[in-house]
Amino acid sequence: MSNTASEQYTNNFLKEVEQNVEEGDWVKMCMQCGVCAGSCPLGPHWAHPPQEIFMMIRANKREAVLTSDSVWMCTSCYNCIARCPRELPITHIMHGLARYAKVQGLAPKEQPTAKFGQLFWDNLMKKGRVNELKLGIALYFMNGFVEGIKTAIAKSGLGMSMVKTKRMDPMEILGGHSIKDPGSLQKIIKKAQELEAARTQPNG
Repeated sequence: MSNTASEQYTNNFLKEVEQNVEEGDWVKMCMQCGVCAGSCPLGPHWAHPPQEIFMMIRANKREAVLTSDSVWMCTSCYNCIARCPRELPITHIMHGLARYAKVQGLAPKEQPTAKFGQLFWDNLMKKGRVNELKLGIALYFMNGFVEGIKTAIAKSGLGMSMVKTKRMDPMEILGGHSIKDPGSLQKIIKKAQELEAARTQPNG
């Protein structure tokens, strides 16, 4: 799929991003000042900070961008957007690139933030509202049973504090709250996903 898509855009990855990634048409506006990287709390941990990702897009490095774990590092703090001198929607672009990488089958297999995103989404879609207790348990065990037990023991004090201050309801383990009609929401999301998948096909 990736080769076909690349051929469709005549090796013009910037054009591909502009047409398939949320706010992708802003990439060409980056002036490489690096304020975004300096503003990001995770800046030292990025293999490629945002301005480098944008430069790589313009340099036609399609596979390097879409397989990079850097596009999965954004935590949506919006520091970069607030400080960008050209007001680029950097957060939206990074999330858009991550989504597009997944659609193209190029997302990193062992990216923790991708795991978290999928667990959050699956939790939300069941009843239309996040069940915080079940999400927390799923996160504890996302790297295996033994690791989950260790994490649960280490975080037990935090969990009890959240229960005592009513920041978490232990009864959520029985199902938790739901929107009035989660089935309708699921149908809407499914249809949106079908439309999005069709749009991002090479001939879509």
